[in-house]
Formats: sequence, structure tokens, C-alpha cells
Amino acid sequence: MNILVIEDDQDIRDMICLSLSQANYQTYGCDDVKSAKKSIKQLKPDCLIVDWMLPDSSGIELVRWLRRKDEFKQIPTLMLTARAEESDKITGLESGADDYMTKPLSLRELRARVKALLRRPAIYQESSDNLVAGPIELNTETHEVSINQQIVDLTKTEYKLLKFFMTNEGKVFTRDQILDAVWGMNAYLGDRTVDVHILRLRKILKQYEQEKLIITVRGSGYRFSTKPKKKKTKKK
Repeated sequence: MNILVIEDDQDIRDMICLSLSQANYQTYGCDDVKSAKKSIKQLKPDCLIVDWMLPDSSGIELVRWLRRKDEFKQIPTLMLTARAEESDKITGLESGADDYMTKPLSLRELRARVKALLRRPAIYQESSDNLVAGPIELNTETHEVSINQQIVDLTKTEYKLLKFFMTNEGKVFTRDQILDAVWGMNAYLGDRTVDVHILRLRKILKQYEQEKLIITVRGSGYRFSTKPKKKKTKKK
């Protein structure tokens, strides 16, 4: 399998390429976004390893470009950066990266994550079925979401989170289960990430008086339901 490493530090790039070559991967390297785009078109690699900070642009912009291209958007991508804040990890993943590692790197962990990414089948394939939950409609082909026939503007993560809930209406999920389903099993983020994004999604739904569709299940996690909450009957 071909792996393209986009890293402007030659020592780090050579170290990664050597380590992956020893694991029987064919590796290629480049040091900026311009050469990376050219290499992607020529090689059509099976996986990308992208540094966040590059001399002519950013790894974030490269990944966003990749996800806009039908012929490349399924390529799994691992983001490398010295940024360790949770907000930076969220930004990297929301740009379209599938996984995230901070420097200094563990080469053993890097190989394990690359192997896991390559095992994932058709990461960006979507169901052709449209989803409907109460007044909410979600088109899985165009990624358009409407509430009461009004188009709603969502980020990629908000869309994926809403789609997950609508696909699994009525089921209770822990924060870890939601992290695995929406961000991927190799995304090392905390429970707070789920809470923050659910809060944001609720704020959007509140504009249409639908925020109560996402239910907090105390001690368990979250559930999405369009069924009205049963009223407790008072004992006589």
C-alpha cells in the first residue's frame, strides 16, 4: 500500500517513511501543499500523513481540499501537529482528518494507527437513504438538513452527530460510544468533546423549538427521540 507523508521537517519525514517502510508500506514524501496535491493526483495514495503547519499553506486546508474532491475524499488521513489542546484536535478532525497525533511521535503508535485507518472500509461512503425524524429531514447525498422545510446550516461534525442520532432513534448511547461513532475509534478526545458538540447542536435545534429531541439520560449518556415524554402519574 502507498502512503504519502507531507511534512516539511526532513528528519521527521525521513524517520516516518523509514518506519513505515519497515512495516512493508511503500512510502513517498513531500514538504508542502503544492507538491502534495501533485503527488496525490499522480500516486492516488492509500493513506495520507499530514503535518498541520506547512510552509505554503496548512495541513488543515489540504485536508479540506481533499474532502471536496470525489476521487480523493475516501483517502484516510492522519494529522500530525505539536498542538495538543482539545480545541485544536477538534479543529483538525472537523476539517476532515480521520485521526490525530501530537508530536513528539511514537513510531510504534503511528504504525498502529495507520494500520487501523487502512482497515476501515469506505470511510466516507454514505447511505443513499434520506432520514426523517419529526420535522427534521436529512438528505444523506447532499448533506442538507431542513427543519420545518427550512434549510439549517450545520458543521460537518454537527451533521454527523445529528445523522447518528436520527439513524439510531430511541437508543441510549454513552459518550464513548458517540465518540467512536462520530469521531472514529482512533480519535483520542475526552467526554467533554461530546458534551460541547451536543450543546451546540441543541442551540441550533432550539431555534426551531426542537432541542428536547436530544435527551440527557442521567448516568448513561444521550438519547434522541421524537416521541413525546410520558408524564408521570401521581399516586393517589
